[in-house]
Amino acid sequence: MIFKRIFDKSSDIVFRTIQLSGQKQWIVIFFACSVEEELIDKHILQPLIAGNSHREPSTVQAEDLDDLMITAAKTYVTSSVSEIVNHLLDSHAIVLTRADSHAMMIKVKGSKQRSLEEPSSEPVIRGPRDGFIESISTNIGLIRTRLKTSRLKMESSTIGELTQTTIVISYIKGIAEDSIVEEVRQRVSRIKIDGILDSAYIEEFIEDSPYSLFPLVHSTERPDVVAAELLEGKIAILVDTSPFVLIVPMTFWTGMQASEDYYVRWPIATFVRWIRLIFIFIAIFAPPLYVAVTTFHQEMIPTNLVLSIAASRESVPFPALIEALLMEVIFEALREAGIRLPKQIGQAVSIVGALVIGQSAVQAGIISAPVVIIVSITGIAAFTIPRYSFANGIRLLRFPILFLAGTLGLYGIVLGFLGILLHLTALRSIGVPYFEPIAPLTLSSLKDVIIRAPIWARTHRPQATVKNNPVREPGDQEPSPSQG
Repeated sequence: MIFKRIFDKSSDIVFRTIQLSGQKQWIVIFFACSVEEELIDKHILQPLIAGNSHREPSTVQAEDLDDLMITAAKTYVTSSVSEIVNHLLDSHAIVLTRADSHAMMIKVKGSKQRSLEEPSSEPVIRGPRDGFIESISTNIGLIRTRLKTSRLKMESSTIGELTQTTIVISYIKGIAEDSIVEEVRQRVSRIKIDGILDSAYIEEFIEDSPYSLFPLVHSTERPDVVAAELLEGKIAILVDTSPFVLIVPMTFWTGMQASEDYYVRWPIATFVRWIRLIFIFIAIFAPPLYVAVTTFHQEMIPTNLVLSIAASRESVPFPALIEALLMEVIFEALREAGIRLPKQIGQAVSIVGALVIGQSAVQAGIISAPVVIIVSITGIAAFTIPRYSFANGIRLLRFPILFLAGTLGLYGIVLGFLGILLHLTALRSIGVPYFEPIAPLTLSSLKDVIIRAPIWARTHRPQATVKNNPVREPGDQEPSPSQG
């Protein structure tokens, strides 16, 4: 048989033969590792045997099996060998006979999958607790549970010559801009690769500026985040076997927003956003400012503070730039070690290591105490950024600014800040300005940037992604006491 030659030396493929009266034989083929064998017995073998007992076996063809296996939800009939092989590899069982050129394919995918849990990378105090898993059908169901509308579209395609990974582009018709949807379709369709193992592969193929430190594609494990972004005219990309869903276009301000911002009262959410904005500046510029001021601009520091810093650095053999670099590298190494070690000991090792190394370095006169304080505050500031990929870019920006501060002082910091600002305003995500709605300035969209306006006051969707259907809700819903 041709399928035995195709899958030669594949020990996990199963061939079941059903011998009927006469010369008629039905052959059922499936991969035991990817299907539920109980479903095979219930929906294929038992109905097939029972159905054939009431009909003349020689007259039954593959097209007739729908009548015999009515309990199977998804069935297909084809005579294409390549199509049969692809469906067989995609958790289908194949039913065929030597006397017929057609075969029936039945979807009997196994039910083994991870349970729905709160994403560890995006925890919340108030909000939904479910998260995406590695099954794309489950992930689609989580989105449809929140968006019960026929306008929610799911366009499926397959990428990867060897992995044959299913990719689904999701958007809400009538809200998402057709030009952005078409651009995403084209970028995804251009991908030619032997395998897709995670959505990160797709992300690197479709981003506008691959050499930027800032992420241009938003990834999330939370179904509520995807539903909220779809309602704002964005497009989601789901990848089979990956719990991370991609969302485009992305803006700078998306990286500063957490899903919990919309589940707490708006004054609290606004305050937290301002805290994040302040600490982003601290995460980038705190060590460079210390190096620049202590190296070139000592006259800017109050006298008592200058004397205290000078006393702490008296026995230190390194200049301030080398001090800061040493501590930054050690801190990043400890952070990475804490992530890679088992959870039971990772957190303890990172905390104890930071305390022991910092205290020992100060007592040995290798590092001054102010540098330890500055680097610690900087590390805490980076942890306030809710999006992990966005926080990584902020962490890396610190190092070039640190070199500029160590060579040019405050002038280097100003040049670095202007360079970052120019870079942000020049970036695009699927053609949408990355710094929108600040640059270009869109006043109506500022209600959800550095402040979070009340839900009843956010009457319009972002203009950058929605032009045809901008109104989200009526503008007369501000709460007021009843007059009765």
